[in-house]
Amino acid sequence: MSKRLQQQLFGMVFIVVALVAWSAFPVGAQSPAKRPLGYDAVDYWRSIGGTRLSDDGQWLAYALTSQGEDGELVVRNLASGQEFRHPRGSAPTFTPDSRFVLFTIVPPKTDDDEAAGGAAAPAAAGGEAGEGAGANAAARNSAGIMALPGGQVTTVEQISTIRLAPESSVWVALHKGRPPAAGGRGGRAGGGGARGGGAGRAGGAAPATPPAGGEAAQAATPAAPGAPAEKRKDPGSDLIIRNLTTGADITLTEVSSFAWNKGGSWLAYAVSSTDAAKDGAFARQMSDGATRALQTGRGNYKSPAFDDAGAQLAFLSDQAEYDKPVSPYRLYYWKAGDNAATELVSGATRGMPAGMVVHDSAPSFSDDGKQIRLNTAPPPPPPAEPNARRPINVDLWHYQDPLLQPMQRVRATQERNRSYRAVVHLGDKRFVQLATPDLPSVSPGTHPERALGTSPLPYQQEVSWDRTYTDVYLVNLRNGQRRKLLEKWGPGASLSPGGDYVLFFDDTKGHWFSHRVSDGLRVNLTERISVRFVNESHDSPSLPGSYGSAGWTEGDRGVWLYDRYDIWEVGPDGSNARLVTGGEGRKQGLVFRYRSLDPEQRAIPTNAPVLLATTDDATRASGFYRVAATGAAAPEKIVMLDKSFGAVTKAKHADRLVFTLSRFEEFPNLWVSDGHFGNMRKVSDANPQQAEYVWGTSEVIHYYNADGIKLRAILTKPENFDPTKQYPLMVYIYEQLSQGLHGFSAPSVGTSINVTRYVSNGYVVLRPDIIYNTGYPGEDAEKCVIPAVNTVLARGYIDPKRVGIQGHSWGGYQITHLITRTNMFAAVQAGASVSNMISAYGGIRWGTGMSRAFQYERTQSRIGAPPWDATLQFIENSPIFWVEKVRTPYLTIHNDADDAVPWYQAIEFFSALRRLGKEAYFFNYNGELHGLRNRDNMKHWTVHQDEFFDHYLLGKPKPEWMEKGVPFLERGTRDVSGLFKLTAPPPAGGR
Repeated sequence: MSKRLQQQLFGMVFIVVALVAWSAFPVGAQSPAKRPLGYDAVDYWRSIGGTRLSDDGQWLAYALTSQGEDGELVVRNLASGQEFRHPRGSAPTFTPDSRFVLFTIVPPKTDDDEAAGGAAAPAAAGGEAGEGAGANAAARNSAGIMALPGGQVTTVEQISTIRLAPESSVWVALHKGRPPAAGGRGGRAGGGGARGGGAGRAGGAAPATPPAGGEAAQAATPAAPGAPAEKRKDPGSDLIIRNLTTGADITLTEVSSFAWNKGGSWLAYAVSSTDAAKDGAFARQMSDGATRALQTGRGNYKSPAFDDAGAQLAFLSDQAEYDKPVSPYRLYYWKAGDNAATELVSGATRGMPAGMVVHDSAPSFSDDGKQIRLNTAPPPPPPAEPNARRPINVDLWHYQDPLLQPMQRVRATQERNRSYRAVVHLGDKRFVQLATPDLPSVSPGTHPERALGTSPLPYQQEVSWDRTYTDVYLVNLRNGQRRKLLEKWGPGASLSPGGDYVLFFDDTKGHWFSHRVSDGLRVNLTERISVRFVNESHDSPSLPGSYGSAGWTEGDRGVWLYDRYDIWEVGPDGSNARLVTGGEGRKQGLVFRYRSLDPEQRAIPTNAPVLLATTDDATRASGFYRVAATGAAAPEKIVMLDKSFGAVTKAKHADRLVFTLSRFEEFPNLWVSDGHFGNMRKVSDANPQQAEYVWGTSEVIHYYNADGIKLRAILTKPENFDPTKQYPLMVYIYEQLSQGLHGFSAPSVGTSINVTRYVSNGYVVLRPDIIYNTGYPGEDAEKCVIPAVNTVLARGYIDPKRVGIQGHSWGGYQITHLITRTNMFAAVQAGASVSNMISAYGGIRWGTGMSRAFQYERTQSRIGAPPWDATLQFIENSPIFWVEKVRTPYLTIHNDADDAVPWYQAIEFFSALRRLGKEAYFFNYNGELHGLRNRDNMKHWTVHQDEFFDHYLLGKPKPEWMEKGVPFLERGTRDVSGLFKLTAPPPAGGR
């Protein structure tokens, strides 16, 4: 055989062997083709919550959760990368020494949540588990204690509250909630108000009249005629005190509320027992377990609160009058070394206004520990007579009512339980009433002698058509005296940290002012500065507000004020104005804002450079600069990325930061860095399955509206975009949206389209900015949206016959107007849309009870006047008057419990379309509000909305509901849940 033939045969053998080897290679090793997003991804898309850094910066904890599967807690060693995970863990917190992670373990999703009343997260530190079903739900949770660095977890069952002392790593309190009531849905039989077991101030509205022909649900056995209603006093539950160092437990029984002092040396707790002799408030010294009875006797004890030093305690109790039908609370005080608590305030206290008592809201200490802040209120009403006549269900609307009846209804519970701030000066035990019915709001801050108070009472009617106005007062905490500073004021005011100045923005003048407390001197701080401090992009018929302030420097020496881009420092007397950021913001189009990473910092430090959160106004890149708080040096860039930085948290005692970064195609995973954003690295991968799907990329494009103004829009294309093809275009509108360029949109269901789903399934999505003038909002939308669409059509890769548009609420209104002016859209969905501005003007926003007039005259609807002064504008901007011009298939969702836009707006427009024989579909989810809340409804609606657009823009077959409708007797019978079932297990890597 020749050498050449041998070489040919060898080559052939090599090729055969290679082919055999290739055929044996696992298919999975090849990169599979990406697929469009389907509904099966929605319930299994994970989110990150409860992110915590240990104080030493060595550990990171967070929870991964999704709708369709049990979540898990992740605890990561940031040095080694080692991770510990615990099923169903959430709400982590580290001990100050970073040796333990405390967290909640929620029940599995497979549990019958309906029967058990649903699971709940633990009460936040300093709070209490709620009453009834909420407390029962929390009682189904467990507590997890993870020891570090080993990761061993100890579980304690049936825990509703987990609480550490803020500055102690030794003790943790684990409060057991009441177990679920027999039969399931939680709650104890019987009523009872929030006021110490009496009738209560927050009892709510009377029960509704039973439906005609029916019977009211059977209530608890009524009391005998003439017998007083029995007070409700729920028993407490076990409080487990665990020593984290030794693992030893101490159990206190029938505890209803508790509090640690900051250092963990004292535990205060209240007992509510079935044995009245055991009721009381107690303080336990943790060093030796010695317990002091502070106040005892049958009654309710609640809201124990320590001062910052941990040596003083305040609490409330109704024990003194518990045997009476009405037993208001009293304020008690104890300090370390006292044998028992002393009563400080009751209804008979000197200085207490006539007819007032101590309110049951929690007391607190001032920062210096020299005052106790509390609330007062009229006493709770006596229990109703068993056979008392129930009031007739009727409202009387009176033209002189300060608030409309619906607004009074919405605020009824708030008004029943309204309270008024007071203070006790501990030095001489002097009580001072600060707020009163004619000055209902006084909010003491950090200053020990001064506070600001506000009263909207003289101007309440005007909120229906204008805005909220208040009178602003300076209040002396030592004697309660008040001095009016501002009358009929809208923008608000604030007291400087040192209490020497009141800062306010006058939107009628467009300037910042200071008011010196000592002599009343008022100074315009910004009149000599050339730039504007009002919102330059404001476009509604109201006065533009300011860009805000960053705060004061130490000692009230200067205040930092924002213009559109930069930060200015001005002395409180208007002197020494200087550009902290050197004008670089306006010069470079960068928006600088002061950012403190110390949550306890109250003044802007001037002894070191400060951090500036920074956004590029044109590209939406974000990041951070640093600038010296004094001097004239320009800001120094630390980091800027074409991404969106999320909230930044710093480890308390270490040079470590944690934050999120996101783009449209990048999930906001967790990143860590050093304190200067160096050595940035990603430390979570919540959704590795994203790599399996076609995603998209977003960019900012520019266009000119019909008035020749240059505007921005977000254009999002599929990642496999081919400019030689023709794509359908989906447009989503509201107002200005381009600031959301780098926002990540997870696969989800809801009232509006999910941009990611549409891009993944072959659409291009456009989100244009819209600007307005007063009087013609519909036309302004037309002037912006149509040119934006035409700008994209001119690029050649959009099929002009396959353009759709969707928007909800204000976006829905603009679309409903647009289709009376243009036929460029193949299909539209306009949710919760106003179609008749005249009838909508007179409607009620049922969520707040407010008349809708204010938004037409002052805010979003932008007419700028009532219908009798701007009749033509109301008609011209109302699509109902031009409905005969509609040629576009119309889909809407408007629910019959909509709390913002009256749903009869949809009825008016749909009825007109129906009469004219125009194609229209109207979904009403019974009992739903302005936007869908029920997840099953969200899924049902999302599928139908997508089917509508996919038919007209992708050419998919027309669904049966569009062909035939759905008769009333068959409504809601379509089951779409199967579309959301996961067809394959979610990937485990990184999850």
